[in-house]
Amino acid sequence: MLTHALGLVAAALSVSLSWPQVYKSCVQRRTNGLSATACSLGVAMPLGWITYGLLAGQRIQVLTNVATGLTGLAILIALLATQPRLRTRAALRVSAGSAGGVITAALISLGLAALPGVSGHTAAGLLGTLLAAVSFVSAVPQPLALLRDRHQDLSGLSPLRWRMAAAACASWMAYGILTGQPAVWASSSVGLVSAAIVCVVLHVRRERAVVEHSWISEHAWVPEHTWVTRPVWRDTVTTRNLAMAGV
Repeated sequence: MLTHALGLVAAALSVSLSWPQVYKSCVQRRTNGLSATACSLGVAMPLGWITYGLLAGQRIQVLTNVATGLTGLAILIALLATQPRLRTRAALRVSAGSAGGVITAALISLGLAALPGVSGHTAAGLLGTLLAAVSFVSAVPQPLALLRDRHQDLSGLSPLRWRMAAAACASWMAYGILTGQPAVWASSSVGLVSAAIVCVVLHVRRERAVVEHSWISEHAWVPEHTWVTRPVWRDTVTTRNLAMAGV
């Protein structure tokens, strides 16, 4: 009963966690601070876990990652649409390299499962191990981008999305431990650490911005007497013709 409840909570959080970022990126068109590599993996990793769920008979994995993959695709499209520099051949090669490796591994796993003598669970185990290893890599780009540049604009990042990601990873980690799925709990533990780092960075930057804004407001110099020069009525452009007429 507890395991089933954890699975439902994890699935619900995973399905809904990307929507705050979708709103900020697609509706408000604010993508500053997003990592192109992380967004590319945000599309490829769900495809890998969908394949894992099909091979292992884990329906909850399939349904959850279909939703997360679609939202990840929307975020990636918004990022590429709003930042032309990421659409260059060199930038696309870097961001899509790891994502292409994940998709290739998923296709290979499907091919192995079609071979005689290789069960779906065996292929799923191999793919799950690879996905867990890739999770270590996919969890690095976004927090690394935040830690490397401490002055970059983070207005495109949704704090709510990363809080929900931490909760979802914690739920999946507990679910993986209780169901005996090392690939699930290992990858979720890495995702939990990554989401926690992003949450801390966003919180610290926000607090710092509030303090700086308060200091500027308190110490801003305002002149005691402010002279406002008003235009003479007859000298304004809109009434020049009337002035010439003697009005």
